[in-house]
Amino acid sequence: MKLTDFDFDLPERLIATRPARPRSSARLLLAQNGGIADRHVHDLPQILQPGDLLVLNDTKVIPARLNGTRSRQTGQGEVTARIEVTLLEPAADGWQALAKPLRKLREGEVIRFGEALSAEVVQIGDGGLRLRFDATGDAFDAALRQVGAMPLPPYIASLRAPDEQDHQDYQTVWAERQGAVAAPTASLHFDAPLLDALADRGVEFVHVTLHVGAGTFLPVKVEDVTTHRMHAEWGEVTPEAAARINRAKAEGRRVIPVGTTALRLIESAATEDGRMQAFADTTDIFIYPGYQFRVTDGLMTNFHLPKSTLLMLVSALMGVQRIKDIYDHALDREYRFFSYGDASLLLP
Repeated sequence: MKLTDFDFDLPERLIATRPARPRSSARLLLAQNGGIADRHVHDLPQILQPGDLLVLNDTKVIPARLNGTRSRQTGQGEVTARIEVTLLEPAADGWQALAKPLRKLREGEVIRFGEALSAEVVQIGDGGLRLRFDATGDAFDAALRQVGAMPLPPYIASLRAPDEQDHQDYQTVWAERQGAVAAPTASLHFDAPLLDALADRGVEFVHVTLHVGAGTFLPVKVEDVTTHRMHAEWGEVTPEAAARINRAKAEGRRVIPVGTTALRLIESAATEDGRMQAFADTTDIFIYPGYQFRVTDGLMTNFHLPKSTLLMLVSALMGVQRIKDIYDHALDREYRFFSYGDASLLLP
């Protein structure tokens, strides 16, 4: 399989920079039984069946983008410079992060993010750095909420700066476990009225956790896609969640993850014969055409970047040509793409 097999032309006007309001008013491309239908997310109670089990990722996005200043004493006195930091993941002694400009930083320097927070540069290497903050626990969380911005994906951040509204928009309504630096974006389409309507329909929900990392936006750089190495992300499927998924499968009910993050996690936690197990570890599972799905019966997801691993994942689920037809339809009907864009429900 070549990288060019997963390429398509996307007009910039179709990249959504704000979500639909209300959330559930976003458009929904329904692909099932060989056909394609144009619906809306609020139609899900009429589309899904009683007993369907939706798998929801309850990770919570942290305001991981920080603007700070570094200062250094020179022969001419104190010199200050601005530094942009993006937190990646917790480390044994602080946080792994990216910084711009990285080349000007030195180990032992302190970066100040206003009055509320500062961090020492503990280590520099491999294109990033490790920071030790002057606050931990609840105090760190409170300071981060005060000085941090939501880490919008590069394709949105290049079109506009993050603002206060993104603190609400770039977070699911059921977000609970803090640790992600990117949102499980298919889940952004759900609001309380839709969840109530689905529950009234008899649709069930189970929560799992995958802390989405910034590596989700890393491009594939190899022409032979099978040689690509995925970034690792930490996830958990509790024993209770595994039991509920196993029960749904045993009863012949459909298990439909909401988002590729939930899908990748449950496929990582399943045995080859489709039995869900409790799981609390990192996963770097890479799903591309030829993969045999173990527990997934369908997927709700947004529209993905050309040449991305997520486009390869949906191609594995639906078939390469089928996804090309679906994306051609989405482009022709001017669906909105990427994190704040419209959704699809893929039922192979």
